[in-house]
Amino acid sequence: MDGEAKLSDSWWQQVKYYARLAIERLEYGVQSVKELLTTLISDERWGVMLEFEDINPIKFGQLIAIAPDWVQWMR
Repeated sequence: MDGEAKLSDSWWQQVKYYARLAIERLEYGVQSVKELLTTLISDERWGVMLEFEDINPIKFGQLIAIAPDWVQWMR
């Protein structure tokens, strides 16, 4: 595996970790998820939300229902 592929895999593993954190934080409210996302760069935020939806579509649906403006957090 070359260096670029290792870096990409490492990046994605980190995004998956943050997605799991975001799912857990939803139990504490939308603001908790939003605070987590503000600590990440834009690509990571989008990756987290994609992974969030993939891992737990039901909770992702709950998030969207509670915070339909979540896309604004991605800026």
